[in-house]
Amino acid sequence: MDSEQKTTVMDQEETKPETTESNGSYTLEVLHIIKESQQQHGLRHGDYQRYRSYCSRRLRRIRKSLKFSYGNRNKYVPRKIKEETITDVRFLYLPLICAERCWAFMMQLKQESNTELRKRFHLMSRMLKAVRYAEELETLSQSDKCDARSKLEAQAYCAWMKGTLHFEKEQWEDCIKTFSTAKNIYEKLASALNEEQQLLYIQRVEEITPNIRYCAYNIGDESAIKDLVEMRLKSGGMMSSNIDSLLAQTREKQALTLSEVTWRGRLVPVKNEQVRVFLLSCEENEKQLKSSNDPESQMSIYESLLMECKDALQILRDEMKADPSVKQRSQASDGPLPSSQYLYTYLMYIRLTKTIERNVIMIETLKENLPEAGITVAVPQTTQGSTNNKKVTKPQDLIRIYDTILQNLAEIPQLAGLEDDDSLQQEIKAKSSKFKAFRCFYLAQSYTASKKWREASALYERVLKHIETATKEFKKVKGKTKNELSVLKDLTQKVNGLKYSAHALSILDSEEITEGVAQLDITADKRAVSERLHKYQDGPELAAGKPNLVPFPPDFQPVPCKPLFFDIALNQIELPSLEDKLEQKPAASGITGFLKGWWGGGKK
Repeated sequence: MDSEQKTTVMDQEETKPETTESNGSYTLEVLHIIKESQQQHGLRHGDYQRYRSYCSRRLRRIRKSLKFSYGNRNKYVPRKIKEETITDVRFLYLPLICAERCWAFMMQLKQESNTELRKRFHLMSRMLKAVRYAEELETLSQSDKCDARSKLEAQAYCAWMKGTLHFEKEQWEDCIKTFSTAKNIYEKLASALNEEQQLLYIQRVEEITPNIRYCAYNIGDESAIKDLVEMRLKSGGMMSSNIDSLLAQTREKQALTLSEVTWRGRLVPVKNEQVRVFLLSCEENEKQLKSSNDPESQMSIYESLLMECKDALQILRDEMKADPSVKQRSQASDGPLPSSQYLYTYLMYIRLTKTIERNVIMIETLKENLPEAGITVAVPQTTQGSTNNKKVTKPQDLIRIYDTILQNLAEIPQLAGLEDDDSLQQEIKAKSSKFKAFRCFYLAQSYTASKKWREASALYERVLKHIETATKEFKKVKGKTKNELSVLKDLTQKVNGLKYSAHALSILDSEEITEGVAQLDITADKRAVSERLHKYQDGPELAAGKPNLVPFPPDFQPVPCKPLFFDIALNQIELPSLEDKLEQKPAASGITGFLKGWWGGGKK
């Protein structure tokens, strides 16, 4: 239904009369047109095939509305757009949308060329065709029928398309020139427009800048890679995917120098190139995370790193299936761990630890939106936002994240090759106790929000036990644990105050119930209990053991009946026998009595 509505709207857009300026020239907002179409038809989710199909349908609608078709069903008749042909602004749409269709096809083939290298040739031909259409649009826009803004828009679009072609061909000097031209035009357009319209052009400039710096790096500018990293930190989630792809291409060149890695006192060779790239990105991301204080940029760095780790692990799984040493190790279960399997354990350790670090940052972000620490106020269930228009965090949200952290920590000691590592086992044990303490703390907070003071007080006691256990375990760990101990100390002080508050509130809550019962209305009511169930009454008859529960005997209630009912029922009634109530005559005694009765001499 959504696609039909969009098609109807587009039909109305293509068939409506064009808008012109006061001097009769056409205005073609190229960037606004293509960005709006891309966001509404697939590119928001990276679906280039959907966008290409939309461009084909839109071209057909425009040609049909302009009556500018290329022949009929049986014969193709090419028609070229000339300056005299342009009687409607929609004639300029034809080369623009043709260029967009070729560009979308090129991007689709670029995604598929990772597995099918032959599609690289088709990709370049589509890009060349897109550049030709962009040049045609630039030529048509130079006529007097288009205003100055349309000319600049067409020039910038053509320069950007040429820059994309040079980037794919790795012609770095030409790429810098064309991208710089597009960037300068878009900057001028942004400065000439109002604040609402200039945002789109500023975003376009931010998209072009990383490509220019990457080209400069390939030419020989070593400082360009640092600029890309800074852009990655500042952009957060807006331009991170584009800059990540550029940084990945840089790491592929640097990965040739990385051949081995040392972890937990063991030297492991790294043969696969993609695994090398991932290990280099880990080192760079560590530096970026230390220099960044923005949680959004840190989260985006962790997300990209975890996606790369997932791909690297899949490659190692495939290699381990074909490695005979891994099969022998799995059958024998004794002997040293093969290098490929130990490298797999190392990557799994990185994945689990980075996931924990990401979740810790997520927790710190959510803590900012927790309600005030006042324990006497419960969190309302219908609260949707705080003063900064962000959703208020509930303690239950943090509990779920701590459950995930504890699960990841439990998986680390079970990795192959780490069973005999006592130092790692001790460190994991200490961290587990620490996160258990925090999980129990927020569980107590959730009970506090529900005004279950006794349960909360008991959970605060449990938190103190977890803190005591974690403190003992961290003292056994070799290394820097001052930060961990200080965090546990702060939590202990906080829990001690909340524990006593919860205990006091539980006592106050019980006194309030007693006062409420004392204030109940217990005036005498003579009615039975069944007739006053909504009202509590304490009387002497209850203490005497003779309560008036129900009225007895029950009152008579009139029941309407018809006489016909009795007439019918009479035929079915069996009347009782009355023989026992009749007078019995005494029997005659002997022959004399018989004769008296015979002759009538007996008593009547």
